[in-house]
Amino acid sequence: MQVHTLESPTHPELTSSLVDAEWLQRHADDLDICLVEIDWDGTESYEQGHIPGALGWHWKSMLWDPFDRQFPSESEFAQRLGQAGITSDTTVVFYGAPVQFGTYAWWVFKYCGHADVRMLDGGKTRWQAQGRSLTLDQSNRPPVTYVGNDRREGIRAGRRDVLSALDADHACILDHRSLEEYSGERVGLPGKADVGAERYGRIPGAQHIPFDCLLNADDSFKSAAELKDIMAPMAPDRDQPILSYCRLSHRATLASFALTEILGYTDVRVYDGSWTEWGSIVGVPIER
Repeated sequence: MQVHTLESPTHPELTSSLVDAEWLQRHADDLDICLVEIDWDGTESYEQGHIPGALGWHWKSMLWDPFDRQFPSESEFAQRLGQAGITSDTTVVFYGAPVQFGTYAWWVFKYCGHADVRMLDGGKTRWQAQGRSLTLDQSNRPPVTYVGNDRREGIRAGRRDVLSALDADHACILDHRSLEEYSGERVGLPGKADVGAERYGRIPGAQHIPFDCLLNADDSFKSAAELKDIMAPMAPDRDQPILSYCRLSHRATLASFALTEILGYTDVRVYDGSWTEWGSIVGVPIER
């Protein structure tokens, strides 16, 4: 498989995980690359205008099992990707509307074992800020056969892992929600319906790093130096175990991308149940 590299002035240490608009346009005719917009609410944002060449997916329809609160089985994942025209060798590039839904798809694909999955830095926000046009034309790729790989369980955490981390001296738990959610004023995002869990608060000992403090105004990631200044006071050791969570894990995956792909942290797990699960479990400790 060809390796598509990127030299970024903002993130010069990266070679593959984070691509920019110039890279994307240079590879616009490369059939080994598939660009995907991930929408949070149906595909409304995609249908109103998207980056040329992008497929449009609704996050839950494509990335979750249709019945269980779980990811698609290996066979279902392979079937969905094959129908979308993606092989196991395809370089898949995501962007989200909003941005954290793109990193959620990146994380699910990493968990499901896809070999080459990347993020478009800044997504549609930065694309438009740079004066680039959107399109209403919808893209399609012919169906193919997708052969899956082993799942990467080491990047995912469950509630038992969180309970164990509460007693681990070296573990670091990071909360990437808003200040209102972290402090226990709300269980949902400010400006949205205040729903998502039965109890208010945070996981005991969790340190607060709001996901949006990792981004520039155009939704691109801050530089490695800026991210290090934010992360290092709370997680100084790049090899220490880190558990990231938010309300439903979307924002936590954005932090996971920054930690692993930009800063080089080696042991980061996303608690995908996040506060939606923890805040509704009988008997677990809660801090406010």
